[in-house]
Amino acid sequence: MTQDDSLKKDDFNVQDFLPYLLNRAAEESSLEFQQIYKDRYGMLRTEWRVLFHLGSYGEMTAKEIGERARLHKTKVSRAVHKLETRRYLVRTRNETDRRVENLTLTAQGQAVYRELRHIAGQYDSKLVAQFSTEEAAVLRKMLRRLAHMV
Repeated sequence: MTQDDSLKKDDFNVQDFLPYLLNRAAEESSLEFQQIYKDRYGMLRTEWRVLFHLGSYGEMTAKEIGERARLHKTKVSRAVHKLETRRYLVRTRNETDRRVENLTLTAQGQAVYRELRHIAGQYDSKLVAQFSTEEAAVLRKMLRRLAHMV
C-alpha cells in the first residue's frame, strides 16, 4: 500500500472542515478591503479594527476595545501607538483612575474612519450581492452565532 492509498482511506476532508472553511472565507473576503486600508493608510488589521471601534462607539479605553474586538491587549497597545503617531487618535488620562487612558479619534482620525466606513459599506454590499437577501440574512445570523455575538 502506498502513502497515497492510505490518504484515500481517510474520510476526513479538510476542505469541508468548518474552521478551515471559515478561515478561508474570512481571508478571501477581506483581501480587497485589506489592500485599501493598507495601501491608503498604511494600517494593519488591528489598527483598522481599533479605528473602527472608536469611530463606531466613541471614546473607549484600550481594555474596552480589546474586550469588544477580542484582541490581545499587546496588539491593541501597538495599534493605539501607531494610530496616535499618525495623529488619528489622542489619549487622555481618566480623571477617576489615573492608570486608565481614554482614547478618542482626532478630526483626522474621524475623516479616515468616515472614508473607510463608506468603502467598507460598499465592499460589504459587493460581497452580499453574491447571495439572495434571505441567504445573506441567514449567513450573518449563523456567523454571529458562531462568533457568540447573538
